[in-house]
Amino acid sequence: MNTISTYIETHKNRFIAELINLLKIPSISADSAYQKDILATADFVLESLKKAGCDHVELCETPGNPIVYGEKIIDKNLPTVLVYGHYDVQPADPIDLWDSPPFEPVIKTTAIHPEGAIFARGACDDKGQMYMHIKAFEYLIAEGKLPCNVKFMIEGEEEVGSKNLSWFVPRNREKLANDVILISDTGMIANDIPSITTGLRGLSYVEVEVTGPNRDLHSGLYGGAVANPINILTKMIASLHDEHNRITIPGFYDDVEELSVTERAAMAKAPFSLENYKKALDIEAVYGEEGYTTNERNSIRPTLDVNGIWGGYTGEGAKTVIASKAFAKISMRLVPNQDWEKITELFKNHFESIAPASVKVVVKPHHGGQGYVTPIDTIEYKAASKAYEASFGKKPIPQRSGGSIPIVALFEQELKSKTILMGFGLDSDAIHSPNEHFGIWNYLKGIETIPYFYKYFTELSQK
Repeated sequence: MNTISTYIETHKNRFIAELINLLKIPSISADSAYQKDILATADFVLESLKKAGCDHVELCETPGNPIVYGEKIIDKNLPTVLVYGHYDVQPADPIDLWDSPPFEPVIKTTAIHPEGAIFARGACDDKGQMYMHIKAFEYLIAEGKLPCNVKFMIEGEEEVGSKNLSWFVPRNREKLANDVILISDTGMIANDIPSITTGLRGLSYVEVEVTGPNRDLHSGLYGGAVANPINILTKMIASLHDEHNRITIPGFYDDVEELSVTERAAMAKAPFSLENYKKALDIEAVYGEEGYTTNERNSIRPTLDVNGIWGGYTGEGAKTVIASKAFAKISMRLVPNQDWEKITELFKNHFESIAPASVKVVVKPHHGGQGYVTPIDTIEYKAASKAYEASFGKKPIPQRSGGSIPIVALFEQELKSKTILMGFGLDSDAIHSPNEHFGIWNYLKGIETIPYFYKYFTELSQK
């Protein structure tokens, strides 16, 4: 057993207990009612960095939630790795679909996680994956093996678009200066098939409001004579896709990157079972844009999805009303070359144009970000690949993700450095859903793998 494995085995129970305590704090950034919990979580992360061995830690104020910063500079002539993560989490709704309370972590075994998984909101996204880095850093300091400088920037607004990161980063370029940015907020193909995320989709998130009459109306007295905003909203939303499941917004595909046959063939080599995919989701058939595979649809093609829709009476029993207003939240996942602000404007113009004169429409943009592709011939990718080889015993597969981390493009623009995405979660971990979890094996494997990245990145940087 090597040194890192011995250290992990010795401190395994403490590592798990600390993560469980972190997961108990409901740091929901989308709801201002949890502001005290946001601050408590930031303090927890700050204290963890201090105990792990950072020489300098601070809580950096922003116009929104604070950013936790820590650093260990051992030699200014050595490379510097900036670790990014987030301590905020998604809302836990719908609560009634959780098998256990979302902020009362429990460990349960599953078919995929026979060693056990921690079930809690934020377990995988991103508290568990962020905390791996703090524990890996702790090991390197405790054993005197840190080969380079390390900085941490852990924010509290990723789940609501990282709006204030674009305020913070340009104001702190010197503090954040680095040679590579390391993030674990993605996943891998399987526990026996490691992979490195090499592409992320961009995002445009909007809310729409459709207003008809100036008040809720009796559906018997007014039905058929006055526009029903809910009926109209659903028709408008349905029209956003054609019979081939392509998005109908004019200009939406103008800047979409079309991958070559060779690139698509390379993607197809990644292990994937359509039957297992359908079984895991309990669906009879897959769905999406014609002419593309399931893995292409959820990674290299743009999408438009309704994330929430409401209006009228939704309580128990019946109330026969025509609602005055109807609402929906809509997200568009974008591919590289699609500008999220341009797409937001195209959506707004189109959605307003298809509304009948009997209603008024308001489109409210929430947040967004650009897509990102990282090359696989760089020092940082090679270092990450060697790190996975060292801990997994096999080369990782490069893989594009369907998810979005909008700040990755911002980092490259402002800090002039590349990002490497070393995720250890699985698709089955139910992030953003009830019963989110993170395998204990994955958590500890991340702690084992990360130190190798520092080692190989430092060695390759000095050649």
